Amino acid sequence: MVKKVTILIISLIGVFKLYSQELNYTNNRIAVSFDGNSAPDNLYKWPTGDPDDWGALVASCAIMAKLELQDKLVHCSYNNFIDAPAGPDNENQLKISADGCIERWNFEKDVFFDVTTQLKEAKVNLATEMGKSTAKDPLYFLHAGLSEFLYQVIEEVIAQGNIEALNHVYLLSHSNFNEDEIRRDNHHTWNDVQELCGNRIKYKKIQDQNDKKNPENLWHSMDDFSVWYWMRDHKDKNIRWMYTRIQAHSLGHADISDCGLFYYLLTGDDNGNPQKFKNFIGKGIYNN
Repeated sequence: MVKKVTILIISLIGVFKLYSQELNYTNNRIAVSFDGNSAPDNLYKWPTGDPDDWGALVASCAIMAKLELQDKLVHCSYNNFIDAPAGPDNENQLKISADGCIERWNFEKDVFFDVTTQLKEAKVNLATEMGKSTAKDPLYFLHAGLSEFLYQVIEEVIAQGNIEALNHVYLLSHSNFNEDEIRRDNHHTWNDVQELCGNRIKYKKIQDQNDKKNPENLWHSMDDFSVWYWMRDHKDKNIRWMYTRIQAHSLGHADISDCGLFYYLLTGDDNGNPQKFKNFIGKGIYNN
């Protein structure tokens, strides 16, 4: 077993960065796909979407923005429940979150895709980013939604003739649900993705980032918002806005669990929690 080693680097913005050598991440390209659809899918056993991503997308972007890594995000798709309906923009919670991150933290608008309205564009974009991956320019994909979208992306990579590039794609996961759940009988799981790509994608799974019974641990504190009040009361108006996006959760839960993938990739710590996040954010995020 390769011993996990982390290297501590002091960044120019005074934040400590830990790079996980197990994943060999050194400021490489990052892609992510969230689920989180707002509109009800009445053909699925649970018609509601997955509202944790409404806040998790924002928290994930905040982590990148704090480290000034906005230009490393080359793909962010959301609402990736394939065959689920689209919702109107004014009720589309993931679009509200994504547009806010673009405006407030200077992310590139063209790397964000609403899968319910931009499925083809999202697939081609991510397939292209995967297809140009090399040993010197790997892609790190954070699996924050169900696997059917990813399966269709890998089909596109293969159609483009770039399957060997998948040897230089890393996939980071924390959720059995995201890997295994299907919304339609003809959909695919992560195991199907592995089979389709011939196990070329390098796979790393960290512990589940939910600990619902312990509000002060990890990234899901159920209905206890008090551990996040530091956001609500922050001097940075954009951090206060992030708190409102956590509050938007349709079931009233304080759940941003998928952002734990970003926290792990960029700090090497898969035991994040509200206090660590508060320390990480510090005085705020100010980007020109």
